[in-house]
Amino acid sequence: MEKEKTEDQINVEKKDGSMEEEKIESELETKQENENKEEQTLETKVSELEEKLVRLYAEMENQRRRYEKEREDAFEYGGFSLAKETLNLIDNLERSKITIEKDESIKNSDALKKIINHLDIIYKDMMTILKKNNISPIDSIGKKLDPNLHQAMMEIEDENKDSGIIIQEIQKGFMMKNRLLRPSLVAVSKNVEKKEQNLRENKEKNDEKK
Repeated sequence: MEKEKTEDQINVEKKDGSMEEEKIESELETKQENENKEEQTLETKVSELEEKLVRLYAEMENQRRRYEKEREDAFEYGGFSLAKETLNLIDNLERSKITIEKDESIKNSDALKKIINHLDIIYKDMMTILKKNNISPIDSIGKKLDPNLHQAMMEIEDENKDSGIIIQEIQKGFMMKNRLLRPSLVAVSKNVEKKEQNLRENKEKNDEKK
């Protein structure tokens, strides 16, 4: 007949049982933590892949837009260089007309009239061709100087106009659709009266400060 277990033995067994349970719970917690870490790792990897895909798509979209823009520009402005060279022909034509008109040997003659008439016809034809290709002259005379369209070459004193008004066109400028083909070379007004008035006002202010 087995001896009855002592109280100490019972306490030891209970303690061993508790330790075993704690060990099992600890292992379960560790396993759960590992599983959570694995899940987090997978989620992180998925998130990183999604971000890479988004960036890749954005880059592809940007490249597509750049390609579309370059294609449109090539189609619309493909003749840009040729158009600029063509303007030299128009300049030479206008200079030739001025030179011929100043030639005293043929001045006021029928020959001069015929030559000028032919040059005008050629000039109009060239301007028509440019217009058909969306190339148009810049309107300058009487306009306020615009650095985006005009390049001031000189100032001319004029007390009847505000400063910065274009009063002479030295070389005609042109636009190709919305792009500047070449700026207009111009002379602008310089209002002497207003300049003197400003100088007087500044002098009076300086005198008052004294």
